[in-house]
Formats: sequence, structure tokens, C-alpha cells
Amino acid sequence: MRKILSLSLILFHLSLSMAFAVTKADADALYEKEQYRDAAEAYETLMKQGGVASEVYYNLGNCYYKLDEIPLAVLNYERAFLLDPGDADIRANLALARGKTIDKVVPPSEMFFVTWWRDLTNCMSINAWTILGVSAFILMLLGVLVYIFMSQLTVRKIGVYGAMVMLMIVIIANLAAVSQYADLSHRNTAIIMAPAVTVKSSPSETSTDLFLIHEGSKVEILDASMQDWMEVKFEEGKQGWVPVNTLEVI
Repeated sequence: MRKILSLSLILFHLSLSMAFAVTKADADALYEKEQYRDAAEAYETLMKQGGVASEVYYNLGNCYYKLDEIPLAVLNYERAFLLDPGDADIRANLALARGKTIDKVVPPSEMFFVTWWRDLTNCMSINAWTILGVSAFILMLLGVLVYIFMSQLTVRKIGVYGAMVMLMIVIIANLAAVSQYADLSHRNTAIIMAPAVTVKSSPSETSTDLFLIHEGSKVEILDASMQDWMEVKFEEGKQGWVPVNTLEVI
């Protein structure tokens, strides 16, 4: 009897959860009706239910952009970009949102190959790089088999040269996938959420004021060991300490 009662309670709770579950279609419908606040809440609920995806973050960013809540728009576009850096729409909307922030940052110059590698790594998602790497590996094996078993010299040359090209693609795809996985696993960037934050020279309210930073700015987290403070570095190279409650990790 107790087992039957327990099973009934479990089924009851499951039915309630299903009844009140939010789907992406529900949130999309609210967005299409221009009910952006309700749509944002629906997307937030969807993510709490385990619906985290680049499309959800992107749509949530669109909602906040329409509501003129730029820091939240930047935050969610950045999260979408982290999951799918090759998406052109995410890139474009992130640039639009960052263009509406107060602080216009000019990143320090870097070596051309660093920029080239970052752009190459971010041209596709980690899933796309993985698929490319596996496909290239299979083609590389086929090229090796062609070289071993075919008798015609021209065909054998095509096989060995093709295998070498595929090997290079396998290496690049694996390095790019590992790089993106590291970014996803070690979230060391954040967005300033407070309207204005005074950056300090040390983790104390009485320490020296260094400069002022405004909402929507992106920072790199250098030290998160303190309970109430974080040491951060800004894209233009300056660094200092800010209260933990003034930023949100991407």
C-alpha cells in the first residue's frame, strides 16, 4: 500500500512538472508577440529546466536588448558566443550590444598569428570541430589504405598526399576543439552588471581608487579566491579589484 501511495505521489509530481514546464516554442511565441519581459522569464525558466543552448542564450539576449537592458543582453550574447562562436547572428548582435555600452575599449595590439588562430578557432563550434576532426581522420585512414593497396603510382601519390592533408586538418580540428573546451570548462571572464564600479587597488573599500568602469564591460578574472572581491583585468590591459556582486561570470 505504501509503495502504491509513493508511486502515486511521484507520478503526481511528475504530471505537475510536465504541466508547468516551459518549452522553447512557448518562449518563442511570447517573443514573436513582442512580450519581451514574459519571453525573457520563459527563457530563464527553460534554462533552469536544463534547456541551456546557444539558441536559448541568443534569444534571451535579444529579449534584454529589446528591453534596453544592455548588460544582460551582452552577458547572454557572450554565453551564446561561447557555445557557438561561429554563428554570424550571435557575433553581429553581440557587437551591436557592446556598441551601446558606455566604455569603448580598444584592446592592446597582439601578434598577427594570435589573432589569426583565435579567429580560426572561433569560426566553428566545438561540435563542428569534432565532426570535422573525426571525418578528416577517417579520410586520412582511407588515404593510407589507398597508398598501401593500390598499385598505380598516381593513385598512390593522391592517397599519401591526401592523407597528409587530412592529418593536418585532424591536428588543427583537435587543437581548436581543445581550445574551445578549455574556454567552456574554465569560465574566467565576466560582465560588469552594476551601473558604475570603482576599481580598487586592493580588495578593500578603503584602498585607492584606480578608475571607474561601467555596466556591460567585459573583464578577465585573475583572482577569485577572496569571498567578496575579485581581481580582474580589462580588455585594454588595466586591472584592479571589484566587488563580487558587481559582475556576472560568463
